[in-house]
This record gives sequence, structure tokens and C-alpha cells, in this order.
Amino acid sequence: METIAPALPAAPAELRQRRVRLAMGPAMAAHACGHVRKAIAAWSVPVNPAVAILLTSDLVINAAANGADGSIMLGMKWSAGQLRVEVHDPSASRVAWETAESHADAERGLLLAAALAADWGHYRTPAGRAVYFVLAPESAPIAPTGDGFAPGVTASGDGEP
Repeated sequence: METIAPALPAAPAELRQRRVRLAMGPAMAAHACGHVRKAIAAWSVPVNPAVAILLTSDLVINAAANGADGSIMLGMKWSAGQLRVEVHDPSASRVAWETAESHADAERGLLLAAALAADWGHYRTPAGRAVYFVLAPESAPIAPTGDGFAPGVTASGDGEP
């Protein structure tokens, strides 16, 4: 008797990618987050969108704070079961970018990525620099309990501001 393996859940196996140029301004991080949110939904990417949006905002704000002027390029790619988001900027301090002090500053600016992403980093480009994070699919979403908190999360305080 022949056994048939159970069907695996359908996941997008093909490469999906999008690049968007964003102009500098007060809404730049919000626009970047909107593009990432739309890509996650359109591509049915099984990552936590809140984490992706938080990290995207952090990378965009990092680019703006480190002297990016004009515009930045936001790149999103879903491939091999991973979502990679990159922010490319024409960093004014390209020469200093590779120094030990600049490297330390870049790592301090990416503490959220280090804590929440499967992979993260930065590299020089001919036009400046790129900073990125990678998210892997969630293995098991944490469902809230009846009290509104996820298992293992305890509330503190009396609820007053």
C-alpha cells in the first residue's frame, strides 16, 4: 500500500521584491511602514507585521538621523522563506562609515533589529550605505489569553497612568 505524504501549507516559494524611493520629510517613516505592511499582506508573508513595521521605522529614522538627505531607497524581498527589508541612503559620512566608531554607532542604532530580527546588518554601497533586517516566518503565533495578555506575560502596576 502506498502512503501519501500530507500536504504542506502553501507558502510563497517564488521571489517577490519591491523597491520604493522615499523623499525626506516628516512622514517618511510612516510611508515606508505602509509599503512594508502592504507587501506583507500582498505576498502573504507569515511574519509578525508589527515587528516588521517597528524595525522598518527604526531603519528609516536611523537613515534620517545619520545625515541622509534628499531621499532613501526602501527595498523589500521575500525569498527562501525570509523577508528582508533594506534602507539605502546616501550617507554623508561615507568615509567614516567603516571606522570602528561609526560601526559602533550603527550597531547602537540597530538594537531593535539585533533583538527582534533573525539577521541584521549594514554594508557600504557605491552611493552610501544600506542597513537591513531579516525576519523568518513565525513558528507559532502567541495567542492572547482570556485576560488579554500573552502566556508568560505578567502585568504590573495598578492600571493608573
